[in-house]
Amino acid sequence: MKASRIAAVGIVAAAGLWIASGHFMPHETAQSRAALRSDGEARKPFRVAVMPVTVVEHARRLVLAGRTEADWRVTVTARTGGVLTELPVRRGSRVKKGDVIAVLSDDARKAQVAQAESLVIQRRTELEAKRRLIATGAYPKLELVNLEAQVKVAEATLAAAQAELERSVVRAPWDGVIHELAVEVGGAALPMMGREIATIVALDPMLAVVEVSERRLGGLRVGDQAAVHLVTGEKLTGTIRFVAKTATAGTRTYRVEVELPNPDGAIPDGITAEVAIPVAATPAARVPRSALTIASTGDIGVRIVREDGTVAFTRVSVVEDEQSTMWIAGVADGARVIVQGQDFVREGQSVEAVPAAAITATAK
Repeated sequence: MKASRIAAVGIVAAAGLWIASGHFMPHETAQSRAALRSDGEARKPFRVAVMPVTVVEHARRLVLAGRTEADWRVTVTARTGGVLTELPVRRGSRVKKGDVIAVLSDDARKAQVAQAESLVIQRRTELEAKRRLIATGAYPKLELVNLEAQVKVAEATLAAAQAELERSVVRAPWDGVIHELAVEVGGAALPMMGREIATIVALDPMLAVVEVSERRLGGLRVGDQAAVHLVTGEKLTGTIRFVAKTATAGTRTYRVEVELPNPDGAIPDGITAEVAIPVAATPAARVPRSALTIASTGDIGVRIVREDGTVAFTRVSVVEDEQSTMWIAGVADGARVIVQGQDFVREGQSVEAVPAAAITATAK
């Protein structure tokens, strides 16, 4: 029994020593070799692709969405009584200044003109006859003033009658297109005094109207050229003719009008338009859109590689947003901007910078 116990204790002691050897005696395994390789690779600098930028004077464009708007729009109303007897225009008709739009019934207006003309002839004849009598002393001179006043009253009455007759013919105040007709011949014979007859829209020139925020208002000047791209596909060039000095109450934006020549009336009113307005040049650099990143503070900027190989964050402002690239201000000329890997490094970290030739070619 004593020998078996001694053998059992020996076996347990040997097993314990064998288990403990794994902790106190290091030995190389496949896993340990892989861990050593990973640790060695982690100590190598992270590789990033950089692109040197050039700061130039960039004439940026302010691109805004707007609409076309007729320069003039007026509602023509009847300025006298009568019944509508003629309507020589229809919706869409082009009219020139002075063209007849509608004719109202006479209502004895021509007779009133004829009566006034007869009165003027009578007063003038009396004045000439009495003037000769006054010259011979057969008529008092004080009557001359009274006779001249009577002539002027008759002439005024004639002018009023002629004006009333002219009001029975409604004419176009300027060149334009009949947009709406509110009356028609053959309807109820209602009095026309003050009634709306037609709406006329002047299409030449046409305006492209945009609303500009107060931050973008600087640099816009009356007389500058602007490129207008209509939703229908036409590309036009116009001139800024008005920049509002007072903001719209609801939107706090400023109205800007671009005048477009439209002699043939091809540009309709109310078409969606994109207006590109060049503003004053500013120093800026061009980088790929993907190079922009956001710092932990919420600032928008780019990460650059300094001369000592460490990463730094530079806060920038967007000058112009293009389809695949961005013009930014705030970066130094010649700075090496990280265009690949910028989201995997932090400020102060040492990195290995390699040229991004393919990205540079895309940015150009």
